Amino acid sequence: MRLSHILLLGVVLLASACSRGEDAGGLFGGSGGSLDDNFGPGGAGSVLGPDGRPLNPASPAYFAQVIGDRVLFPVDQHQLTAEARTTLDGQSTWLLQNPGGQITIEGHADEQGTRDYNIALSNRRAAAVRDYLVAKGLPDARLSIIPFGKERPLEVCSNESCYQKNRRAVTVVTGFPGA
Repeated sequence: MRLSHILLLGVVLLASACSRGEDAGGLFGGSGGSLDDNFGPGGAGSVLGPDGRPLNPASPAYFAQVIGDRVLFPVDQHQLTAEARTTLDGQSTWLLQNPGGQITIEGHADEQGTRDYNIALSNRRAAAVRDYLVAKGLPDARLSIIPFGKERPLEVCSNESCYQKNRRAVTVVTGFPGA
């Protein structure tokens, strides 16, 4: 019963602060700054790398983890889905804000079909991503593609849950100052 009283008191105090235009940080002894202050380098909302330190927003690790380095495709398709275009819009913004470095787009396919068919399909997938990024303003000279076909699966099993993860294009960034 005591915990519920404490939670209720916290909600009342927070609501009171919000109605007066204060932020919760100021009310509870924080910096009193805006929410965005918590998301800068080392802020409470920073994205942490495997070593537990905040990632540099200009690093390839940040790109892969926060922006998203892959898009998925339906069976036997190389056309970009709406979700893929949204991810690629984020990629193009980040890549334009972080000039330099090289971008390799890896095309992949699931294990269904022949090796030759999947190499050709994964090439079309990588090319679709490259073409989209070039249309968004990235110089074609910074982009290269590699079709892997079904040779580098993320998941190995003979069902749709695995196939779905393997039908992808991955944007790999290298040679950036934030690396």
